[in-house]
Amino acid sequence: MAMTVHVDIVSAEEQIFSGLAEFVALPGETGELGILPGHMPLMTRIKPGAVRVKLPHREEEELVFVAGGILEIQPGLVTVLADTAIRGKDLDEVKALEAKRKAEEALTQQSTQIDYTKAQAELAEAVAQIHAIEKLRKRTH
Repeated sequence: MAMTVHVDIVSAEEQIFSGLAEFVALPGETGELGILPGHMPLMTRIKPGAVRVKLPHREEEELVFVAGGILEIQPGLVTVLADTAIRGKDLDEVKALEAKRKAEEALTQQSTQIDYTKAQAELAEAVAQIHAIEKLRKRTH
C-alpha cells in the first residue's frame, strides 16, 4: 500500500476536497511546492494556480484552482485554506478569458494605484485559471 497523507482543501464557502493523497503540488509564494507523506511542518502563503492531488490507486490527479491562500503542513495532514477554490471540472474558460481581458483593459486605463493593484491581482488570477484549464485539458486529451 502506498504511503498517504490526509489533504483538506477549503474555501470560505465550502470544503472542496478532503481525502487521502500520495502527493500534492501547488504554487507556493516562492515557487512550486511538492508535498509527500512525511513532509516537514510548514506554513506558507500560496499564489493563484492549480493544486494537484495524486489520489491512491488512480492514474488521474484531482485538480483544484485556488486564488491564493495559506498552506499548512502538519504530520499526516495538509491543509489548503484558499481565498477562492474551484474544482477543476467547474472551471469556465470563457469566463476566465473575459476576466483576463477586463483586467488587461483596466491596467491600461488605470486611474489610481488602487485600481492598478486590483487589476494586477485580477489578471494574475485569470491567467492562473487559464493555465489550470489548459492542464486539465491536456489530461483529458
